[in-house]
Amino acid sequence: MSLPRVSIQTGDFDVGAEVAALRAGDARVGAVCAFVGTVRERNDGQPVSVLELEHYPGMTEKAIEAMIDEAQRRFDLYRVRVVHRVGALQPQDQIVLVAVTSAHRGESFRACEFLMDYLKTQAPFWKKEQTPEGARWVDARAADDAALARWGIQACNA
Repeated sequence: MSLPRVSIQTGDFDVGAEVAALRAGDARVGAVCAFVGTVRERNDGQPVSVLELEHYPGMTEKAIEAMIDEAQRRFDLYRVRVVHRVGALQPQDQIVLVAVTSAHRGESFRACEFLMDYLKTQAPFWKKEQTPEGARWVDARAADDAALARWGIQACNA
């Protein structure tokens, strides 16, 4: 059975198990790069008690699959795995895993960074933080758009 490239889920994920499954049976792999994003306890100087993530099922997976296709066009990769959580998350909870395999570390590092830059700006997720002042939606950041632009991609979230 083949490992899916994208999973959107409410439950947590096991980084070790995900990486082991990504590498399984592929003796070509010389490099694995994995990034794990977690919920911070503060954002923009405000305490955050809960981060709520929403998405459109089907549309989100399709968008991330397209991002992975683009990463595989740009970099010499073997396998890619993206796991993104939705629902209510607490500070220190894992939100996202991006993991890639390749023959060499440079391709893996660049592909992982590319995918995270792409995910931060182009994946159809909506984030709402619960703070002492109440709930607030998280807007796209100019720094995230700039990170994507260095790959020659214009952010379409304006």
